[in-house]
Amino acid sequence: MGLLRHRFFYFTMLRVAWSEKYVLPLPANHRFPMSKYELLPQQLIHEGTLTETNFFRPASATERVIVATHKQEYWYKLRSLSLTPQEVRRTGFPLSQNLVDREILIAQGTIECSLFAKQFGVAMNIAGGTHHAFTDRGEGFCLLNDMAIAANYLLINGLAKQILIVDLDVHQGNGTAEIFRDDKRIFTFSMHGAHNYPLQKEQSDLDLPLPDNTHDKHYLTLLDFHLKQLVDHVQPDFMFFQSGVDVLATDKLGRLALTREGCKQRDRVVLQLAKQYAIPIAVSMGGGYSPDFRDIIEAHANTYRLAQEIFF
Repeated sequence: MGLLRHRFFYFTMLRVAWSEKYVLPLPANHRFPMSKYELLPQQLIHEGTLTETNFFRPASATERVIVATHKQEYWYKLRSLSLTPQEVRRTGFPLSQNLVDREILIAQGTIECSLFAKQFGVAMNIAGGTHHAFTDRGEGFCLLNDMAIAANYLLINGLAKQILIVDLDVHQGNGTAEIFRDDKRIFTFSMHGAHNYPLQKEQSDLDLPLPDNTHDKHYLTLLDFHLKQLVDHVQPDFMFFQSGVDVLATDKLGRLALTREGCKQRDRVVLQLAKQYAIPIAVSMGGGYSPDFRDIIEAHANTYRLAQEIFF
């Protein structure tokens, strides 16, 4: 797909981070749905939600930016491909230089999205949402925590003072919670399956663990109430949104019971609130493991459709 790479522009539009390197070949029958990072932009262009001009190719995050969030020793082991076999197994991916390059690119994609969001209200990364990456290790298909890296980038460069991370993936954002455990400038909010991965949860600033088979109405009522309260309490000047679609009833790793429409309304709640309060928001895609790829792509595509509808 010959996506255009417009890095400089003078008109308002939804900016979306994407690169061919987001799509990494994996062993046969691997359970991670890597091809969604190719199919999703194709679908958005095909249906006319986006054009090639919406997409930009991010640069690679620098070592200085990465080690502002992750420990130097972990970064060295990752960069030199010297993780132990146990550490590699914990990530869920076979370790390779291409994998590390991909993670660096995705992290920078979210940084650049945060800068575009400050200009235009919202920006989105086709990948990212790698919330299981801790300061010193990777887990659950996450090696570098893109939202944490971008949040620290904004703080260090004086581009934000109070950040709210809204994590609505079905799995708790345990890595993000650990990274910002003692940082009052970052409020971590995770709404997730109570009985799902990870078995041992970290403590976010606000955790809402949900019982199995939670349906649309209960989910949306809880989200609407708590998110409005959080915006009033935290008063963020920037938001990150982890918009994983593994909350769907069809998801093989999810255990919740949201419909595709319920997932769409979830995204509407978050994006409309950000728009209403004029809070810039950067969106990372997060998980999605439904056996029918149409569920994954449609649910993710709805997030982009809503961003266009609400902001542009």
